[in-house]
Amino acid sequence: MATIHKKHENWSSRFTFLLAAVGAAVGLGNIWKFPYVTGQNGGSAFVLVYFLAVAFVALPILIAEIAVGRWGRQSPPNAMMNVARGQGRSGAWSLVGWFGMLAAYMIATYYSVIAGWSVVYIFKNGGGNFEGQSAAVVSAEFDALLADPLQLGLWHGIFMLICTFILARGLQKGIESTVKILMPALFALLLAMVVYGIAEGNMPKALHFMFDFDLSAISGKMILMAVGQAFFSIGVAMGLMMGFGAYLPREVSIARSAVIIAGMDTMVAIIAGLAIFPIVFANGLDPAEGPGLIFVSLPLAFGSVTGGLIFGTLFFILLFFAALTSVIATVEPMIAWVEERFRMGRRKSAITVCLSILILGMGTVFSFNLWSEWRPLAAFERYADFGYFEIIDYLTANIMMPLGGLLLAIFVGWRVKPEAIEKELQIKNRALFRAWFWLLRWVAPVSIALILASGL
Repeated sequence: MATIHKKHENWSSRFTFLLAAVGAAVGLGNIWKFPYVTGQNGGSAFVLVYFLAVAFVALPILIAEIAVGRWGRQSPPNAMMNVARGQGRSGAWSLVGWFGMLAAYMIATYYSVIAGWSVVYIFKNGGGNFEGQSAAVVSAEFDALLADPLQLGLWHGIFMLICTFILARGLQKGIESTVKILMPALFALLLAMVVYGIAEGNMPKALHFMFDFDLSAISGKMILMAVGQAFFSIGVAMGLMMGFGAYLPREVSIARSAVIIAGMDTMVAIIAGLAIFPIVFANGLDPAEGPGLIFVSLPLAFGSVTGGLIFGTLFFILLFFAALTSVIATVEPMIAWVEERFRMGRRKSAITVCLSILILGMGTVFSFNLWSEWRPLAAFERYADFGYFEIIDYLTANIMMPLGGLLLAIFVGWRVKPEAIEKELQIKNRALFRAWFWLLRWVAPVSIALILASGL
């Protein structure tokens, strides 16, 4: 089979690529998951290990993934095939691209449902539903949302309709035009939330919780959690960075761009913590609340403080923006593959892929209500409590992404000629290249293997 080539658009500038890539990385993982995972794992100690994990595990793989995307100039499976064959390796390495692309596609099927919750809560908070309400009432409101398949399905559908409209317009008219508006707005909203936290929250306690490093709280389990969160938050091994890399002009520095993406993603996660924890501590809430921190604890807090109606609504708009930029990125590689494989136009490819996500996403919708008692893997003790949503989440986060990341590190670190990847990256400082190559060959694979083993 011949090497695959099909001309795609390019990013109009390095800046728009960075905006889109940061938008892809910044999502519910930063604003929804990072604060409650930090709360559950000792606060400052987790933050410290998270910083190290970003620098020494996630960043080396991010550089490799963008490099393979630009090198192969195709959707993730075809980019991997092009690079592998160019290096005299088997085309079967395209499986690495498939792992990432399918993981991102499957994540989009439930991410869009959760994104729908953020849209609902824009109207709930803005309509004053939580003002002066008790914890029981706020919690019951969230439970009622999850129990209503029609409402969940409707907002899931509306969200996917928005994504389809953006993606059908292509790279420059669709994705670029969107992130140029949404990303500055997202950062402005985040900073507004921090200012609000300073004025109405308990910022000193939040700063102590996040940055007064207590090394005694570090444990093996916590380290694995931090590495996993860093790995998944930045969006490596999901195909999306490889897909975005395929549109990257040759003159753009991959390493410098990757450092900016990882740095901005980490900064957003920290700022999200500084926006959320002051409100949590000022209202006597538990930072280790778990997934309900955003949709139960925070609405309760916003309903009881000055300005909560405005800033609570802004917070859920922020959550919606973050979800939208992430879902666009997770869907893009699959659209590119459909264009290549079936020679379909951009618009038809976008509609086909987004419609399939809408249909599969109904499984997640039903897993919270109509299928809430259905346990497909009940015969296996380890997975006996897993419903449809839990299975998809577990399969992508615990198996497909770590395995894809591990294989990518092995491929670029051990199967690609060092001089070839050095030429592609164009890192002029040889010591920096060697340091990156060593991390990719040894530190990243070992760390990911541990994550993979712990998740099984």
